[in-house]
Amino acid sequence: MVPMTDQIDLLVIGGGITGQCAALAAAEHGACVRIVDFKRNAGSHANAGSLHVQMQSRFLRLNPHLADNLESSLPLYLEAVAAWEALDRKLGGVELTREGGLMLADSPEQMTFLRQKAEREAKKGLSVDILDRDALPKIAPYLGSTIMGAEICHDEGKLNPLIANRKLEARLTELGVEHVYDRIIGFDMTTSNPIAKGTIDHSADQIVIAAAWGSGALANELGLAIKTPPEPLHMNITEAGDYRIHHLIQHAERPITLKQFRSGQVVIGGGWSAQAGEGDGIPTILSQSLLGNVALAATIAPGIGGLRLLRTWAGYNTPVDGKATIGPTLLHPRLHLALPGDAGYTLGPVVGQCAAALAMGFDPLTDPTPYAVSRWT
Repeated sequence: MVPMTDQIDLLVIGGGITGQCAALAAAEHGACVRIVDFKRNAGSHANAGSLHVQMQSRFLRLNPHLADNLESSLPLYLEAVAAWEALDRKLGGVELTREGGLMLADSPEQMTFLRQKAEREAKKGLSVDILDRDALPKIAPYLGSTIMGAEICHDEGKLNPLIANRKLEARLTELGVEHVYDRIIGFDMTTSNPIAKGTIDHSADQIVIAAAWGSGALANELGLAIKTPPEPLHMNITEAGDYRIHHLIQHAERPITLKQFRSGQVVIGGGWSAQAGEGDGIPTILSQSLLGNVALAATIAPGIGGLRLLRTWAGYNTPVDGKATIGPTLLHPRLHLALPGDAGYTLGPVVGQCAAALAMGFDPLTDPTPYAVSRWT
């Protein structure tokens, strides 16, 4: 194999937001860092830019058995948004706003669900309130008449991922971080060194696995029973309109996320299915998801109904078990995992930084102990 540099302090497997933030933290502490990325179907480059903090109703509906994992992780989500604010300042602005997130209800049963959820979240330190129909027009006059109330999480926000991804990659280049496009297919169990499809020697003192949906297969080789099946999801973006939607919008029961960039473009998503690609193929859109997603968005915020749809695309989400996994593997302590449990773009900066800190011996942003790898052995 052909080495690129004489010595690599940290090798990061995966070039999404988690891996890039791990590389950034290590490089800022003087480490020689390389990112090796498959450069295909990266969820971070298909993300819509939500900064989630409150428990997403979609995750709770689909995974009620994992609700405790998600609830226990709420303090990490608060740390994650603070990490994003620090990254926003460091990169010179990524259109980050933190004006809160609304989870909407259009039935008494949904309002009951939101009240109960808010009580649980407040006990974990989140700043949440319940708003009735009379309170909503004052802060969200764009909402449709079917909405009867909402929970507002004051901690939530949004950003422009296109700007964030571009500026982060440029900053890593400035710091001398190597970007290599290759695929890690396993590990030599006697040396813990990665095995790649290419001809480059990727051995390093420490290794962080931050490969999102690809992490499960690599972790399984290390004796860890982690499942990370790629979840193909659908997203849309409109032409620019008047900037009115300042909040991150979700619904207590219906699959929707809705946010507006400062440029005026509206991004619509929220868990509508896409068609998985064959093998390593790119996921493709489904017409029923396209039509259903935008129709629901126009019902919730009628004012966007006249905007033209500019682009629609699909990308892979990586749900795990609702709880992050951070730190060294037991049998191979050079190998570290950096795996958000859900909402990977939100959690990426804090999870990546903590994994790099454990690997390189500097202080993590938060205590990673509750997210140790040991629960997967």
